[in-house]
Amino acid sequence: MFSHIMVGSNDIARSKVFYDAIFGALGAAPGVQDARGRLIYAHNGGRFLVTPPIDGKAATHANGGTIGIIMASAEQAKAWHDAGAAAGGTSIEDPPGVRGGVMYLAYLRDPDGNKLCGFHRLAAA
Repeated sequence: MFSHIMVGSNDIARSKVFYDAIFGALGAAPGVQDARGRLIYAHNGGRFLVTPPIDGKAATHANGGTIGIIMASAEQAKAWHDAGAAAGGTSIEDPPGVRGGVMYLAYLRDPDGNKLCGFHRLAAA
C-alpha cells in the first residue's frame, strides 16, 4: 500500500545517527543523503526518508501517529529498540515485550519526537 514514509527533522546529522542505528539493527545500510539534504533508507523493498521541512518551518511529530516497522523476531525488535535508545531515541510506553499474547512490541521516539514501533507477530501456539 505504501511507496514510502517520510518524517521531518530539525537536525539531519542527529537523525542520521539515530536512523543508521535502528535500521542497522535490521541489517539495512546506512542512510544516503541526497542533494536536497534528505536521508534515504532502503531495505526489503521499503523506503524511509528523513527531511528538513520544505516550507522552512520547524519539523514536528504527528501527535497520535505511529510508524510500525516489521521485525523478524522478538530478539530483533529488542536489539532495534536498544540501538535506538543508545543513539538518541527515547524508550516510551511499556518496556519492549509481548502484548496480548500474540505480538512483541517495542516503542521509541526519534530525536524529533516521531513515534516508532518495532512489531513482531508471534507464531501461533
